[in-house]
Amino acid sequence: MKHDPIASGKRKAVNLSLDTGIVAAAREAGLNLSQVCEAAIRTATKTEQARLWQEQHREAIEANNAWVEEHGLPLAKHRLF
Repeated sequence: MKHDPIASGKRKAVNLSLDTGIVAAAREAGLNLSQVCEAAIRTATKTEQARLWQEQHREAIEANNAWVEEHGLPLAKHRLF
């Protein structure tokens, strides 16, 4: 498994308010609410971090794309495909 830079390996007890129907259905299905919540928060965090990174680097990405449009890919003549 790859190292997850978000995870510390430590646990912290927190209080969450969840819809009672969702909790009942999850328990009936045998799901571990802590694991499901942690996985969902991890996914949402990574998605938001990626969105913020793209937003913060938008100018550089656009400049690079414009350069490639104008000049082509560097080393393209060495490509075998």
